[in-house]
Amino acid sequence: MPQLSPDALEAALSRGLAPLYVIHGDEALLALEAADLVRAQSRDMGYQEREVLTVEAGFDWSQLRDAMSSVSLFASLKLLEIRIPGGKPGSEGGEALQRLAEAPPDDTVTLITLPKLERAQQQSKWFSALEKSAVVVEARTVGRQELPGWIARRMKRQGQSLPAEALEFFADRVEGNLLAARQEVDKLALLHPPGEVSLEQVREAVANVARFDVFHLSEAWLSGDTARVQRMLDGLLAEGESPVLVLWSFTEDVRMLLRLRQGLKEGRQVRDLARELRLWGDKQRLAEPALRRIGPRKLMTALAECARIDQQIKGVDGNDPWHSIRSLATLLSA
Repeated sequence: MPQLSPDALEAALSRGLAPLYVIHGDEALLALEAADLVRAQSRDMGYQEREVLTVEAGFDWSQLRDAMSSVSLFASLKLLEIRIPGGKPGSEGGEALQRLAEAPPDDTVTLITLPKLERAQQQSKWFSALEKSAVVVEARTVGRQELPGWIARRMKRQGQSLPAEALEFFADRVEGNLLAARQEVDKLALLHPPGEVSLEQVREAVANVARFDVFHLSEAWLSGDTARVQRMLDGLLAEGESPVLVLWSFTEDVRMLLRLRQGLKEGRQVRDLARELRLWGDKQRLAEPALRRIGPRKLMTALAECARIDQQIKGVDGNDPWHSIRSLATLLSA
């Protein structure tokens, strides 16, 4: 079966319960909400008994066999939850999950929750077996580009809307912190009646709760978004991030663009260079346009600047490395 997004799960549940659900991904809020939807629908459909198995070190997989075969004295329908927080059931667990996928127990809705799975885990026999017979929901990270749409959908559910400018402002304030974003959406429902909420009202109500990951810096400066890069640097500095990691991120990506330029000069295609240069997702989409925008001369200047900032971090140069990192970011994103 194709994997569903959390937004698509509610519609799927409205068409009836499936015997088996699998929820995985790295966006904890969306995974939790998806699991709550399955639990609520199960209760509404009469699955009153609930049994939870948590797979940790030393877990006895015979417990799953017992749970699948047990009959309750108090309820004929059961929700069985299998939580695998480490994402690795092991060989015995993998075989048990394959058996479960092949023959889900009668009168039972089974819900399996997993963290973000690496490619190798998603290609494993046990996950492939689950994927064939289960409704699989992937709770992906909501990136900056998708965030305004996500906020707009949440606002619509509570009968409110935001003009485009207010949506962008809102997204800037909550980027990287989806739980806080949901709380800020809920706050607007308490403060304002249904209808459009103005930019001024959003400015007054929405707290600055953005959280930034140094690995998202690439996306910001490769796309030429100078304001966002500087906002991310402000956040990383405020959170106590080491300038060493920030500089490493810039240096690696500048070198990547230089290697990309050399590969293109040799007549190779970006898609062919992707694995060699570790270009995945947004980075693969943004790298070639960024290379054209920045140019080789500016990239060589940036690489020399990275070496100078490294000396500042080590105390050889007395200047402030964060100030120099800001200048480097402006050079690359302008």
